Amino acid sequence: MLIRTSETNVVYMGLSAVRSTASEGPNLSRSKGLTSLPSSPVPSDSTGQAPNSEGRSGLDHLLTIPRGIAQVDFQSNYWTGLVFLIALFVGGWQFGVFALLGTVVATLTAYLFGVSWQKRVSPGLEGFCGTLIGVSLVLYLDIRWMTVALVILGAIAGSVLTSAMNVVLTPYDLPTFTAPFCVITTVMVIGGPSFSRVWAEHAGSAPPSATAPGTEMTWTYFWKGAFNGVGQVFFQNEWYVGVIFLIGLFIAGWRIGLVAFVSSLIGLLTGWALGAQAADLGAGLYGYNSVLTGLALFGTFVAVSSAGAVFAVIGTISAAGLTAGIGNLFEVVGGHTLTWPFVLVSWVFLAAVPMFNKLKRAG
Repeated sequence: MLIRTSETNVVYMGLSAVRSTASEGPNLSRSKGLTSLPSSPVPSDSTGQAPNSEGRSGLDHLLTIPRGIAQVDFQSNYWTGLVFLIALFVGGWQFGVFALLGTVVATLTAYLFGVSWQKRVSPGLEGFCGTLIGVSLVLYLDIRWMTVALVILGAIAGSVLTSAMNVVLTPYDLPTFTAPFCVITTVMVIGGPSFSRVWAEHAGSAPPSATAPGTEMTWTYFWKGAFNGVGQVFFQNEWYVGVIFLIGLFIAGWRIGLVAFVSSLIGLLTGWALGAQAADLGAGLYGYNSVLTGLALFGTFVAVSSAGAVFAVIGTISAAGLTAGIGNLFEVVGGHTLTWPFVLVSWVFLAAVPMFNKLKRAG
């Protein structure tokens, strides 16, 4: 993926989802560090939609949007989503605006096609891929009306792809994670150079190490990289923006915030131990996939336990190690790392859980 910097337009970086009670996202009816939804059932009609009511058509509809943004990091807490939105606007007004555009379009698409309101739309499970599509495309393609059109089309396509992937993956008890976002953004960015009106003013894509090569780690790179790893989930590389995102995660639960920060550190240290470029480590490029993997494998999809903690650490290390490989692979065709390492590692690790007697799926 790419990230924005204050000196240059953008640099390489990367980026999530959550299972529903059936196949994607955390079990939203429990409260293990996640915000619980009301336990009382919501009346629904034959299509799975809750009947129109003044309450739902008002506040509940509105809160679906911040929940969708929060679900990028597996949370259904709308306060967390609002803090995330503030962080995006702090990073740049365009990120906040395009995140909202993608989230609204993806959520509306799912709602209009009849996706279950109670199980998926209301908790924000249909919005988070749209959030990431909006942020990524404005980063890669710049602020133009063509980008607005592509975000709308991409969010619609992402919503359809999310449903299709759910059908395919549900029998295996695997969530889609951010795979729909990765597919849509990868296709658009790789295909972009073929269309002059799309690619005419696209942003640059050099990683931080292109202008500051070297593997010598400094304290500044270390502490900034720890916070940037959290912010890079949303393509942000300013350390104070990462702090705001971390605050949002702590609002959702102290364990959630702690897991995210520790996972970012593990990713950073893994990259350093392998000899990654220090500037890229400081930008958080080896941390964000580890953040998502840590959150997924410890408490969200895998039950909390001592063995689960070790399992999650191995996963976060694997995600950081895979980051460079995926990045080099996509660089050949003009693509970006995005959150592919997180998606691939988490799929493999979750598929393996039934074979390990000391591990069990959450919920």
